[in-house]
Amino acid sequence: MSGLIKSSLARKFVMALSGLFLVIFLVLHVTINLASVISPDFFNEASHFMGYNPIVQFLMQPILIAGVIVHFVMGFVLEIQNKKARGIAYVKYKGSANAPWVSRNMIYSGLVILAFLGLHFYDFWVHEMTYKYVEALPQDPTRYYHETVEKFAPFWRTALYVVSFVLLALHLWHGFASSFQTMGVNNKYSKGITIFTKLFSVVVPLAFAFIAIYHYLNPITH
Repeated sequence: MSGLIKSSLARKFVMALSGLFLVIFLVLHVTINLASVISPDFFNEASHFMGYNPIVQFLMQPILIAGVIVHFVMGFVLEIQNKKARGIAYVKYKGSANAPWVSRNMIYSGLVILAFLGLHFYDFWVHEMTYKYVEALPQDPTRYYHETVEKFAPFWRTALYVVSFVLLALHLWHGFASSFQTMGVNNKYSKGITIFTKLFSVVVPLAFAFIAIYHYLNPITH
């Protein structure tokens, strides 16, 4: 039983650590994407640098993909483990009296976010890999802004992105703060950390949604 508890704690620790790593990626990602609204030229420069820098492509990118896989796999494993630990379902479940709605549905918001990441990878990462390694087209430092705006031309894709960002906010609302608790952060800064994580959980997804809506409403005219 002691070994099972230790194993569960280890999985939670790995999930928390990978989650915090992905939060760092979100900050970098939203910062660069906001440039597409403020300065298309800078967005092109930053995107080109990220797209062709060997450290980013062959070190950071594989680590990011591994972080995504580890985080979601640990989430599924812990969900299955928790269901087994509960054994027989409660005769009467009191819903939010036992836990907030967000924490009770992390697995579902996670699944939708995972599906969204699949679309996002298809829209941008697969396209980028095809451009550089399959079609082997020459470098074009000015193509990124146009390609990004074109992705948000269909209403359904923009709507799907916005819904996914709402679910990301809900996922972060519980998960970001919980990650610090799992890592053992419990000191005089805990209240400040909680406030910061809640603000982050709203501001960053809202910024992503704003970017998608902005490009949908401001298409490139030929």
